[in-house]
Amino acid sequence: MDELCPLCNPQMIEDQKIVLSNDHCLFLQMPQNILIGSGLIVPRKHRPTMFDLTQDEWNATYSLLQEVKELLDQEHEPDGYTIGWNTNEAGGQHIFHTHLHIIPRFEDEPYAGKGIRYWLKSRENLRPSLSDED
Repeated sequence: MDELCPLCNPQMIEDQKIVLSNDHCLFLQMPQNILIGSGLIVPRKHRPTMFDLTQDEWNATYSLLQEVKELLDQEHEPDGYTIGWNTNEAGGQHIFHTHLHIIPRFEDEPYAGKGIRYWLKSRENLRPSLSDED
């Protein structure tokens, strides 16, 4: 456990709460105005990236994900989900305790139908070293 890590110590983030848990993982949520129902599945032990998870933690993440989906389906009735990991700085990870984003999606959202790859595939994301190859 990292004493300064807000995911090892969920109480460090105001209004963050543990909604569901199992022996290896927690599902954390905080009030959201835009991403209603969204939250994070995190391992109880400090693991910097998803590649550092043990097999038991992977299995527990899967099991908790199924429980989270059931809960969010009952509470919010989403039309879909966006689920993903950000790993390392270039991958968008800002807290280096691995966390799986669970984001319920709704057909009436402005970005409905736009998944994880939407902004990654934009022309603005073309690496400068590859732009000469057009």
